[in-house]
Amino acid sequence: MLLWLANYLSQFDSSFSVFRFLTLRAMLSILTSLSLSLMLGPVIIRWIKARQWGQVVRATNPEGHTGKKGTPTMGGVLIIFSILITILLWGDLSNRYVWLAMLTIVCFGGIGLIDDGYKISRNDHTGLSVGCKLFWQSVFALAIATLLYLTAPGDAELTLIIPLFKQIAIPLGIFYIVLGYFLLAGSSNAVNITDGLDGLAMLPTIFIAAALGVFVYASGHSEIADYLQIPFIRGSGEMVVFTGAIAGSGLGFLWFNTYPADVFMGDVGSLALGAALGFVALVARQEIVFFIMSGVFVAETLSVILQVGSYKLRKKRIFRMAPLHHHFELKGIPEPKVIVRFWIITVMLVAIGLSTLKLR
Repeated sequence: MLLWLANYLSQFDSSFSVFRFLTLRAMLSILTSLSLSLMLGPVIIRWIKARQWGQVVRATNPEGHTGKKGTPTMGGVLIIFSILITILLWGDLSNRYVWLAMLTIVCFGGIGLIDDGYKISRNDHTGLSVGCKLFWQSVFALAIATLLYLTAPGDAELTLIIPLFKQIAIPLGIFYIVLGYFLLAGSSNAVNITDGLDGLAMLPTIFIAAALGVFVYASGHSEIADYLQIPFIRGSGEMVVFTGAIAGSGLGFLWFNTYPADVFMGDVGSLALGAALGFVALVARQEIVFFIMSGVFVAETLSVILQVGSYKLRKKRIFRMAPLHHHFELKGIPEPKVIVRFWIITVMLVAIGLSTLKLR
């Protein structure tokens, strides 16, 4: 909205044309979403407390988690609200990626909102059934991937890029929808699984969003894309505003979510953020790099899959408890140390992912 206003005012004063620059709007996006999160955070937390929407803790969780019972949850509403307002203010609302990005966080956040509501109303950590949750994730993931496929203006938007190899690109065709489905649903669930310790999922989300912002800016700029020998995706640069909003709102939320947490984002936040990261990776055509940078999320998800599979097949557990962060807790590593070490690993993986831009 403010971009439209700035474009109109630039007819009378050319200084307003500065708001057309993506880099400026990206910075303003970070600052706006960060400010909204910090200002509205205490209000949202008090509002949640007044309604007694507290965290429901599994009886099987490590002993230290019992003290978290009743901590305000569903704080992801603050994150989604900050992102949406920021995009409406600074995003180019004529860009299809902007509207699809907002649709993504609203749809997946809606699933999480219902899931959190069930947990609170029933005082049961299970919430929606796995089948029901996966069904709606599948519906939304397929719908968004199909919309991206149908509106793709060229072949570059539907090509799988292999990192480090500038000459290797695989045309996906209709299989783009399949890839998009697994990326959106998978990343949504991966962040949701990781969100089990105070701030554990939030900072990796911020790091990965910032890195994806670099990728979409490069792919959306014809000269930079040509120099780096990556596909030029027209309009994808506008996703820098979106990733900036994710990073800013995430930092603001982390102010209240860091150990010991004053509020949890709940499934409404984790499902939405995971899908949002997957969406940006899909737009940037950097699915494999995203997989590398999301190593912590991937490891957490694999630990659950392996644990369940091993117990069903062999009646034996691989880990003391899944997801992986609980395994390390039960080994006697304090929660803050587990969190920070996972953060450090994410920084390393993000650095590796960013290095693939030049190493081709």
